[in-house]
Amino acid sequence: MIDKIIEIWVDADSCPVKQDILAVAEAHNTVVHFVASYAHSLSIHHPQARTYAVDSEFQSADMFIINHVKPDNLVITDDYGLASLALEKRCLAIGTRGKEYTNENISLLLMSRHVSAEIARAGGRRRGPGPLRKEEIARFRQVLQKLLHRLEGD
Repeated sequence: MIDKIIEIWVDADSCPVKQDILAVAEAHNTVVHFVASYAHSLSIHHPQARTYAVDSEFQSADMFIINHVKPDNLVITDDYGLASLALEKRCLAIGTRGKEYTNENISLLLMSRHVSAEIARAGGRRRGPGPLRKEEIARFRQVLQKLLHRLEGD
């Protein structure tokens, strides 16, 4: 029997949990693909890691990822649009704060992003996320482990 190859694709431009991803991936013997624009330096040296530099154009990293993922890959991103596309390709998706994106919650998340953008265009203020807390990192690692176990068929 051939072992199932599980791959993780990371929207790495502003990913604050790269080392956590590598630690979990190493425990699962999983390949991690980090994709970032040329404007963001990626100096990741790890046997599980592959790095890709793409144009600095809007959505270049997202398009690279979505053009390379396969069903049952895992995508790590805080971009709801990319998460939605990944779900359409039958991938699992998670945000860097441990939020699992699902077919059940992605429409609401996309709608809230749209409403927030409309408020900003009308001159309203939007609050971005605060700094990543230790509890959020722990939750991220826990959900990442859970999703990898699901993909492995445990």
